[in-house]
Amino acid sequence: MLNLKLRLTLLNFLEFAVWGAYLTSMGTYLAGVGLGSHIGWFYSVQGIVSIFMPALMGILADRWMEGQKVLSLCHFLAGLFMIGASLYGYQAGSSPDFGTLFSFYTLSVAFFMPTIALSYSVAYSALEKAGLDTVKAFPPIRVWGTIGFIVTMWIVDLCGLQSTPGQWLVSGGLSIVMAAYSLTMPRMPIKKDESQHKTLFEALGLNAFKLFLNPRMAVFMVFAMLLGFCLQISNGYANPFITSFGSIAEYADTFGVQHANILISLSQMSETLCILLIPFFLSHFGIKKVVLIALLGWVLRFAFFGLGNPGSGVWLFLLSMIVYGVAFDFFNISGSLFINQETDDSIRSSAQGLFMMMTNGLGAFVGTLVAQAVINHYVFTPQASGATGDEVIAGWQCSWYIFAAYALIVAVLFAILFRYKHVSKD
Repeated sequence: MLNLKLRLTLLNFLEFAVWGAYLTSMGTYLAGVGLGSHIGWFYSVQGIVSIFMPALMGILADRWMEGQKVLSLCHFLAGLFMIGASLYGYQAGSSPDFGTLFSFYTLSVAFFMPTIALSYSVAYSALEKAGLDTVKAFPPIRVWGTIGFIVTMWIVDLCGLQSTPGQWLVSGGLSIVMAAYSLTMPRMPIKKDESQHKTLFEALGLNAFKLFLNPRMAVFMVFAMLLGFCLQISNGYANPFITSFGSIAEYADTFGVQHANILISLSQMSETLCILLIPFFLSHFGIKKVVLIALLGWVLRFAFFGLGNPGSGVWLFLLSMIVYGVAFDFFNISGSLFINQETDDSIRSSAQGLFMMMTNGLGAFVGTLVAQAVINHYVFTPQASGATGDEVIAGWQCSWYIFAAYALIVAVLFAILFRYKHVSKD
C-alpha cells in the first residue's frame, strides 16, 4: 500500500510540476519580447480548450484506450509542442511572431489540460483496486501536486528562466518524463459496455445543463462563471506587475523584483494550507457564507496588489499571497463539494464537468480577455508610448483596483440573489 501511495505521490508531483514551470512566470517573458498586450490570449486559451478537450480525452479513455495510456499520450504530445514553443522562442530572440509562438503553446495546452482529470482518474482507479478509501487516501497525495508546482516555480526563478522561453523547456521536458512514468501506473479498465450506452451528448456532460431548470442551481452556476473571471488574472499578470517595479531605482534591487516567482509561490503555499480549513467552514457556515468569504478574498487579493510595492509595501504583497488560498480554495473546492451534495447520482459527474466548464472554461476565458483589455489600456499602451516607470506602475494599480471593484460587486450580488439557508451539523 505504501509503495502505491508513493508512486501516486510522484505522479501528482510531476503532473503539477509541469504546470508550475510556466503558469505564473510566462507573462514576464511575453512582456519582455513585446507580446505584453497578448498575455491574456495565452491564459484564456486554457479556458477554451478546457471546454471540450478533457471530455474528448475522457471518452477516449472510457471506450478505446486505457486511462494511463491516454495520460501518457497527452503528456507526450503536450511536451513536444511545449519544447517546440521554447526552441522557437530562443530562435526568434527578442521579436517572436505571435501566431507561431501562440500556435505551439495552444497545441501543448490543448493536450495538457485533460491530463489533470486523467491523473485523478488513474489515481482513483489504483486506490480503489487496492481497497483504499479515496476520500481519505487521495488528499494527502494531491497535496504533493501543489508542492511540485511550487518546486518548479522556484527552479525557474533561481535559474533565471522566468523571463526566458527556458521555462517552457523545463515544462516540456518534465511532460516527457511524465509520459514515460504514466505507463508504469496500474492499468485502468476500459468500460466499453457502460460507455456504449451513452450518447455523445451525455458523454460530454451536456445533460447536466438541466440543472439550470433549478433556480438556485442556475444562480449558483451563473455566479460560478462570474467568479471564474478572477481565476487566471493574477496568474497571468502578477509576475510582470511585480517585475515592472524594476524600472524604478528605489525597487530595482528588492527581493520581490529579483525573485517574483518565489514571492508568488506563497500563494500556492497558502492554497495548500487553506484546503484543511474547508471542512470546518462548510459545516459551520454553509456554502453561501463560504463563497462570500472567497469573493472577499478576491477583493483583498487584487486590492493588496494595488496598494503594495516590493519595498516598504511588500507586506501588502505578502497579505495578497496569503488571502489567495482563501479566494481560490473556498470557491473551487467548496463549490465542487456543494455540487456533489446537491445533484443526483445520475448526473453528478456531468454536473462537476459543467461546474468546471463555467469556472475554468467560460469564466476564465472571458475574464482573462477582459483583464487583458483593461491592462492594455492602463499599462501596455502608455508603456509603448514612452510612459515613465511611475506612470506604468500607476496604470497597474488602477487595473488592480478595477478587478477588486468587480469582485466586490459580484460579492454583493451573490449575497442578494443566492438563496440558501445553512443547517449546522453541530
